[in-house]
Amino acid sequence: MHKRNVQLVVGLVIAFAMVFALTGCGGGTTSDNNAASTSLKDTITFAQGADPRGLDPAYVDDGESSKVIVNVYEGLLKYADDSTQVEPCLAESLPDVSADGLTYTFHLRKGVKFQDGTDFNAAAVKFNIERQLAPKKTDDMPYADFVWGTVKSVEATDDSTVVITLNQKNSAFEANCAMSLGAPMVSPTAAQKDNNNMNENPVGTGPYKFVSWKKGDSVTLVRNDDYWGTKAQTKNLIFKVIPDNAARVLALTNGDVDMIDGIDATAVDQIKGAGDVLQTTEGMNINYMAMNVESPIFKNADARMGVAQAINRDELVKNLYQGYATPASTILPVFVPGFGKDVQQTGYDEAAAKAALAKAGVKTVHMITYSNPRPYNPATGSKLATAIQGYLQKVGVSCKIDTYDWTTYKTKVTAGDYDLCFYGWTGDNGDPDNFLNLLATNDWSQNVSRWQDQTYIKGIADALAMPNGDTRNAAYATLEKQAAAANVWYPINHTQLLWASSPGLKGVVYHMTGNTFFANCTVAAK
Repeated sequence: MHKRNVQLVVGLVIAFAMVFALTGCGGGTTSDNNAASTSLKDTITFAQGADPRGLDPAYVDDGESSKVIVNVYEGLLKYADDSTQVEPCLAESLPDVSADGLTYTFHLRKGVKFQDGTDFNAAAVKFNIERQLAPKKTDDMPYADFVWGTVKSVEATDDSTVVITLNQKNSAFEANCAMSLGAPMVSPTAAQKDNNNMNENPVGTGPYKFVSWKKGDSVTLVRNDDYWGTKAQTKNLIFKVIPDNAARVLALTNGDVDMIDGIDATAVDQIKGAGDVLQTTEGMNINYMAMNVESPIFKNADARMGVAQAINRDELVKNLYQGYATPASTILPVFVPGFGKDVQQTGYDEAAAKAALAKAGVKTVHMITYSNPRPYNPATGSKLATAIQGYLQKVGVSCKIDTYDWTTYKTKVTAGDYDLCFYGWTGDNGDPDNFLNLLATNDWSQNVSRWQDQTYIKGIADALAMPNGDTRNAAYATLEKQAAAANVWYPINHTQLLWASSPGLKGVVYHMTGNTFFANCTVAAK
C-alpha cells in the first residue's frame, strides 16, 4: 500500500465563520452571519481591487483572475475548505501512486459535462495537460512548469482513467493538481474554437458559467444548472472592479455590493461602524521588494545589502498594516513546512546602510509599483513604495517611482526596466516549493529579481524530489538561508486576509489561498 504524503492542515478559527461541506469543488473559510430573512437576493456582487488579467487558468498568475476562475473551472483534485489538505474533485478519489513514486493513476467521475455540453473525460484531461507541455506550451503560460513541469507522459487508458508518468519524483504533485491556476480543466472543444486561449470565453465544469466581461468594470457569471454536484444557491454572481480602497468600502456600506476584500486596516472602524461584518483569514502569503540583479546598481551585492539595511521592517509593517500583518523573518509563512526559524534577514542599520550604499556609489534608484491593493499588501503598492522611498532618502538615495495599474504593471515587471519593484505571492498549495521555486525559475514574470544561482536551482530540484518530512523541510530551510544572504528579495510581511460583507451574506468560502468560492453563498435582501 502506498503511503501518501500528508499535507499540512491549518485550522482557521474565525468568530463569524463556520465550515460548510461542499459537494462540489470549493475550499476555504466560510461565512455564516445567520441573517434572519425569508427573502434572498438572486445576485451576489463581490468587489475586488483590480480587473482579472484573463480567465484561462493556463495563461494567468494573479489573484483577481483566480477568484473568478475557481467558480467556473475545477481540477482533478481540490483543497479542503479550511486548509491545503488535498481531496477528490473531478477525480472520484485520490490517485493510485506506483511504488517508485513516478506514476499517478486518476479515476475520473463519470457523467460530468463541460458548460458547453461536451463530455469531461480522460481525453479532456490529456488535452489540458499536454497543452501546457512542450512542444505546445507557450511562454505566456506562467503556471505550466509549476503544475506539470515534472510530467513525462499522459495516457488516457479508457474514458475515465488517466495515467500520468513523471520524469522525477515530485512530492508536491498531488497538491499541484488542486491548484487554481494551471491545474483546472478547460473544455477542449471550446479551447480549440478560441485558438487554445480561453481568456475571453471561459468554459469549465464548475458551479457557475461565464456570461460577460466588461473590462475594467465587472465579470458576470450565472448558475450552471447542469452542474454535476450541488447546484449554486444564488443565480447570478458579479465580480465588480473597484480599484480605490475607500470607494470599495463605501460601496459595501452603501449596500451597492455584498462583499469586498483587499481592505486597508484604516477602513476597519468604518466597516464595523456601518454595521457590516469584518472577517479575517490567515494569509498564506509573502509581501516583498525585489532587487533586480540585472540592473547596473543591484549586480553589486553591497548595494543590495545597503538597501536592506536602510529599511526598518518592524516599523514599516506596524505603520502600514496596523496589526493585521506580521513582519517576515523569511519567505515562507511560519505554518508552511520548511519554514526556517533560524533564517536571519539583513537587519536594520542606518549607519551601515549609508556606508554600503556610498561604497557602491548608489545615489538614485528607479522603482516601479502598482496602484491597487493586493492580498499580501492591502495598503497598495503606491503607499508601500512611498514608505520605502522615505527610508532610502534618509541614507542619501533618491527614488524615481513609476506607478501603474495592475495589468500594465505585470507587463512592466516582465520587461525588467527597474532597479526595485514590489511584488508578493499567495501560496497555491501549502508546499514550500511553491514559494521558494520562484527564485529558481527563469520566468521573469515570477522571478522578478532575475536571480539565477545554479547552487540554489539545483537545491530546489533536489528538495522537490525528496519525500515529505524532516529531511525535505531542512533542505528548504537551507535554501531560505541562501536566498536571505544574497539579499535579492527584501521580505516585508505576511498579511492577514481582511474581507467584509453585509450582515445578510452567508456561506461564502474565503480560502487561505485567497480564492473565493460562492456556490454555497446566499444574501438576504434588506
